[in-house]
This record gives sequence, C-alpha cells and structure tokens, in this order.
Amino acid sequence: MKVALITGITGQDGYYLTKLLLEKGYEVHGIVRRNSKKSLGNLEHLSKEEKEQINIHWGDVTDSTFIDRTIKELKPDEVYHLAAQSFVGFSFENPKYTYDVNIGGTLNVVNAIKEYSPESKLYFAATSELYGKVQEIPQKETTPFYPRSPYAVSKLAGFWTVKNYRESYGLFMCNGILFNHESPMRGPEFVTRKISLGVAKIYYGLQKYIELGNLNAKRDWGFAGDYVYGMWLILQHHKPDDFVLATGETHSVREFVEKAFKVVDIEIEWEGKGVKEVGKNADTGEVLVKVNPKYFRPAEVDILVGDYSKAKKELGWEPKVKFDELVEMMVKADLKRIENKEII
Repeated sequence: MKVALITGITGQDGYYLTKLLLEKGYEVHGIVRRNSKKSLGNLEHLSKEEKEQINIHWGDVTDSTFIDRTIKELKPDEVYHLAAQSFVGFSFENPKYTYDVNIGGTLNVVNAIKEYSPESKLYFAATSELYGKVQEIPQKETTPFYPRSPYAVSKLAGFWTVKNYRESYGLFMCNGILFNHESPMRGPEFVTRKISLGVAKIYYGLQKYIELGNLNAKRDWGFAGDYVYGMWLILQHHKPDDFVLATGETHSVREFVEKAFKVVDIEIEWEGKGVKEVGKNADTGEVLVKVNPKYFRPAEVDILVGDYSKAKKELGWEPKVKFDELVEMMVKADLKRIENKEII
C-alpha cells in the first residue's frame, strides 16, 4: 500500500485529493494546524468511513522539528505540499506571515525529504499567479514569471526551491503550476465562492447584494476535482518535471456573476462605470452587485489563461468540467446548504 502525506489537507484541494487517494487504496496522512476546536476543515464533509481512514498529524509546516520528525517516521511514497497562506488579498496585508508559511514551510518540507526520505516524490502547489503581469498569452511552462503580489513572490521562491533541490540532489520533486480551480469546497473569501454564496443568500432573502472588486479581471477557472487528478498524474510520470494545469479558457469576474445569477433565473444588467458601476436585476431594477474599492489589489493581475498542452501530451490529462457547469455546481451547492440550514 502506497503512503501519501498531504500538507494543507483541510483545504479545498486537500479534500478532493484525499478522496482520490483513498479510492486508489493509499494510506493517507495529513498535517493539520492545531486549533482550539480541533476542526478538520473541509475533511468534515467526508463520509465517516473516509474520515476514519485518514491519519492526522497535528502540527505546522513552519515547525521544522515537527516536519523533520513526521517525514522521518513516515517515509511516504508521495508528499503533496498544498499548505500555504493562499489568499492573495491577505498577502498584501501580512506579507511576513505569507513568506514565513509559503517560503519557510516549503523549505522545511523539501529539506526534510532530502535529509530523511530522499525516495519520496514531492508535488508542490505552485500557481498561475506566478505569471502576474503576463508576458505572453496563453501562459505555459516556458513563459517568464512576473509576480504581482507577496503571495505570488512567495510561491515563486517555493517553485525555484523545488527545482533547485531536484537538480542539485537528484530528487523526484515537481511543480504544478495550477490555474484557478474552484469547487463548492472553496473558502468564502475567494471571489468565486463569494459570488456563489452571495447569489444563494440573495435568492433566499438573507443578503441584499454582493460587493466585489475588479469585475474585469479575467481568469482561467477549472474544477478542483479535475486538478487533483492532475497532481496525482504528475507524481506517476516517469521523471520529475513541472506542468501547467489549466482549461485554456478565460472568463471575467463579470461573466462569473452573470452566469451565477442565471442559475436562479435572474438576469443581470450593468449600469454606470468604474467604482460607480452596479449590477441590477433586469426585471426589478434592484441593485444586486456593487463595486467596493477595498477589494482592488494594489497591483492587479488583468488576465490569466493557461496552455495545458504539455500535461495533455505527456500525462494524458485534460479538464472535464467546463466553466458553465462549474458555476452551476457551486451555486446549487450553496442553495442546498442554505436549504439544509448548514449556512444561516
């Protein structure tokens, strides 16, 4: 039985990756940061049988002694390093914490593998935010990076750390440059989930409107379930390498809003410009979307769209869930949560 260790197991990707690895017969271990409620985050949504199969290690990736001990004891076949301070907006507010977790934590994991378990294969969750102020469209593995946030800079350090250890010590370490991937398990601080949850709450009369930042920002949005399968495939490849996972399509935040409201049969029409722009219910004239400058980034990333042809050719990976299906899945999940009183 293969042994896998997942850092950041309680997040969106950790949830879907755990399900996948359990289905494939892995012994799954996960690192969870200590918290007063002993909360397992998204893992709480797994079945009782699934939860019972997960081995939880309480600790923090920034604690090198803990990481050394865990890697040394487990000697896992595969390590999926997903743990990060992954919210771009917060990285501008607290760059030091972002660097400590994303750079220091990654170095701890990479170094522990080198010292105590050099046969372990490592997957590192890099990000399309590395491309930032894009140098070409679409972005692929050879596109120059131009990070535009402390989050992206920290992930760039992680990317090069992984590459450097791979080349210096002959270790099986890979970077997955994943474009935005969403799901009903996405945290509500992320724009896609903020929209899907907002639409569901507005539909049930629990909220008046949604406040957003840059409506014209364009992203390549895929489904997290498809992308964790790509992570697994990267570690099954015959040699360690770096891969872009994306859909090859780009859509604006504005489009996401329109599609999300359509799920509940509301047509949005836009009025005004810049910070004064609003999205109204076309039938009633009620304002349902407002722009709030506090959600603008100090340095904006205008467009991200990935070219996943290398992953398709070498791994046989391609995304299955299309944009419209993803939006519908997220809104319907939030409607159901409100119906079931999981969200008040």
